[in-house]
Amino acid sequence: MMNKKLFIQIQGMTCPSCEKIVTQALEELPGISEVVVNKDENRGTLEADLSLIDPSQIIQVIEEAGYSAQIIEDENFKSHQIQTPDQSSAATCPVLSPEQCINDNPKRSSSKLDQQRVTLSLSGMHCASCAALVERSLNKKSGVIRATVNFAAEKATVLFDRSETNTTELIDVVKKAGYDARVITPEDREKENQRKREEVMAQWRIFLISLFLSSPMMYFMFLDFFKWLPGAITLPPYFGIISLILAIPVQFIIGFRFYRGMWSSLRMKTFNMDSLVALGTTVAFGYSLFHYLSYIYETSSILGLFGRKIPELYFETSAFLITFVLLGKYLEAQAKGRTSEAIQKLLELQAKTARVKRNGSIIDIPVEEVVKGDILVVRPGEKIPVDGEILSGHSAVDESMVTGESIPVDKGLGDMVIGATLNTLGSFEFVATRVGSETMLAQIVQLIEDAQGSKAPIQAFADRVAAWFVPVVLGIAAGTFIIWYFILGSSLTYSLMAMTSVIVIACPCALGLATPTAIMVGTGKGAEYGILVKGGEPLEAAKSIDTIVFDKTGTITQGKPAVTNVESFSALSPQGIIELAGSLEKLSEHPLAQSIFQHAQSHNISPREVDHFEALPGRGVKGNIDGTNYFIGNRKLIADQQLHLPQSVEDRVSQLEIQGKTVMILADEKSVLGAVSVADIAKETSKKAIEKLKERDLDLVMITGDNQNTAQAIAQEVGISKTLAEVLPEDKSQQIAQLQKTGKKVAMVGDGINDAPALAQADLGIAMGSGTDVAMETGDIVLVKNDLNDVVTALELSEETMGKIKQNLFFALFYNLIGIPIAARVFASFGLLLNPELAGLAMALSSISVVTNSLLLRTFRPRKRNYLSMVAPIIMILLFTYIFTLFARFSTTMSNMMTTIPK
Repeated sequence: MMNKKLFIQIQGMTCPSCEKIVTQALEELPGISEVVVNKDENRGTLEADLSLIDPSQIIQVIEEAGYSAQIIEDENFKSHQIQTPDQSSAATCPVLSPEQCINDNPKRSSSKLDQQRVTLSLSGMHCASCAALVERSLNKKSGVIRATVNFAAEKATVLFDRSETNTTELIDVVKKAGYDARVITPEDREKENQRKREEVMAQWRIFLISLFLSSPMMYFMFLDFFKWLPGAITLPPYFGIISLILAIPVQFIIGFRFYRGMWSSLRMKTFNMDSLVALGTTVAFGYSLFHYLSYIYETSSILGLFGRKIPELYFETSAFLITFVLLGKYLEAQAKGRTSEAIQKLLELQAKTARVKRNGSIIDIPVEEVVKGDILVVRPGEKIPVDGEILSGHSAVDESMVTGESIPVDKGLGDMVIGATLNTLGSFEFVATRVGSETMLAQIVQLIEDAQGSKAPIQAFADRVAAWFVPVVLGIAAGTFIIWYFILGSSLTYSLMAMTSVIVIACPCALGLATPTAIMVGTGKGAEYGILVKGGEPLEAAKSIDTIVFDKTGTITQGKPAVTNVESFSALSPQGIIELAGSLEKLSEHPLAQSIFQHAQSHNISPREVDHFEALPGRGVKGNIDGTNYFIGNRKLIADQQLHLPQSVEDRVSQLEIQGKTVMILADEKSVLGAVSVADIAKETSKKAIEKLKERDLDLVMITGDNQNTAQAIAQEVGISKTLAEVLPEDKSQQIAQLQKTGKKVAMVGDGINDAPALAQADLGIAMGSGTDVAMETGDIVLVKNDLNDVVTALELSEETMGKIKQNLFFALFYNLIGIPIAARVFASFGLLLNPELAGLAMALSSISVVTNSLLLRTFRPRKRNYLSMVAPIIMILLFTYIFTLFARFSTTMSNMMTTIPK
């Protein structure tokens, strides 16, 4: 046998499931044993029989599992940085729970697949039906595992097998469906934003051209109403020929996009908004052209005879309709752009330049040129360019852009700093540990973008409605024509206009915007408060939670021991006790020892010199101070020294231990002198947060691996009545499952790493984030500030966002419920009907109202009623109902002037 211990650096692991996948892949190899993989250190160790396997085979197996690896020689190697996955691993393992990591990534559970995730920027979509068409086309493509399209964000996220297809073929699929697509990466973000701004301006220019060509026809329409306007007598004979000349470029050049979209949808055996607009305008234009040509044939004149206009011409209807649809698309694009302002604001926070030490001098360089390992200098009032670790100096840093906390945080040697935060007081030097897409800011932006491109389960309802909407509308339109023309005996003109109005007003744009716009604004607003919501599903899941399970350590408590009591059992004062204890513990690396030493420092107690220091594993430490031997440790250490604990001391120590505290007893060679108790204490904010959650009638449970006494003490302190103590980490998920079996909807709040299985098992996983590890957490929601009050904020934000989605869906359906009957002229006898051009404008307004309603989420404030958001929907319903009625009455007036309404 040629056994050798190998040390492997592994990049791309982001969750405990990654550790399991790599471990299992290695254990299946011949000659491999004692495999240990640690994602936090980006490393693995194993015993390998080199007579049975070559080291290159080990690297190959790891890479086939979706990670990058290399064998290193230094057994003391330890990476202090959590690396961001490279392109292939990032594509196959996004920020997910361990369970999702495996379920969503077959490659990680089977090396047979070579998966990649790509984001496509889409253009040319007009409505929810367009988005559904693109999504359906992509999902039909061989090799595509899953594709989702977000109409509001104009993006498609595609997970595909690279052995079967590639990004070029995916783009071709989108183009065959009648739309354009391009691959975007985080580095392309600014270019993509610029492209979208240019598209919006292009829409504005096309609208202006269409308006310019349509304006004369609008003037002709006014001449029918206001005979005193210039040209009311001389122009009518020219109405027909001028309208035809102006309408042709509007219909067939500017409006060609609608024909192209209709043709693409027909090839896919479906319908979309382009189909509706193309059909509606073609009916109006074709009907008018037929009557114009008939008039020429009958009179041999291209102008109206006897100073009159040519009857039965409605070229302005098709031109106005296209113009108003273009206006609606422009306004909609403008409004949609505002839903992503949270991301833009975050990007604007980034420093543009960095002051770097290179070749013995300090130079200013663009922040994009900073590399890992660079030493950077930051002065007061400057933004910190990238993430890093302070090497020298001291300051206070405003981290409110990440945590929402307005009070600057003290920073010194060894502390981590976050790029884009603001240095307020002193100067310091730090080493760059994360740059570019690895920085916390970049990861937060990516996380928000992923969330904004996601779908909530409620979106399925809108998708189902949108899928059937256009065919149903076409059926209603056909029925409208048949009833008016064949059954009620109306004129052909009247019947065609009614049919066209129905086709135009029933566009499902508002339905497609209802969910994604609210998610985009809601997740962006959450990011402002340090609450990172990973998509629509967590938002919807949070709404139904009735039980919350809290991990204790690091979630309810501070996660590190602190001194709670200093007891003297001798002539020494408590200050004397802590002085001796702190002096002894200064030289120990044990966490409990460090907490005692730090406590002494915080009380300005200087340590004394200690000779002959010795650590006594499992018991404590001993040392000589000024010629006297002192001991500090547990009961076992005191027993080893054959010292007697008086009953009063025994009672007090027992009392402290019952409270869940660890008691360190201080003694000399003769007697017990005192004791220092240490415990992981609750955060100051935990109790208030628990009180607020109780007010919401939620069942609250604390789960911990600590003993029952410690657990009970912390639970009572913060106000939780139910505890699950002495639960091993691997058993926490089983406890969550037991609660779910009783019908509970459970949220788990934990640190996101040790509690990963429980977070994955819960209906909603809420991870307490910290520092630059925030975007690597495994929860559905990440609380950047480690503050349980943000659990309350997350639930409130979820409720308001879901409420807004339901309001939007109501708006979308409400407009069609009142709009289609009016357009179909059901209420014509009451003086209410809707001409096609005004139906087009009403349709655009419905989309704008949905986006505007979503934007009201930007007024969300934690623990405060959002009265504006509550009242605005009622106001909008009244306002848009009035506008519909106004349009209807105006249409009636137009119809009375131009046609004869049947009786």
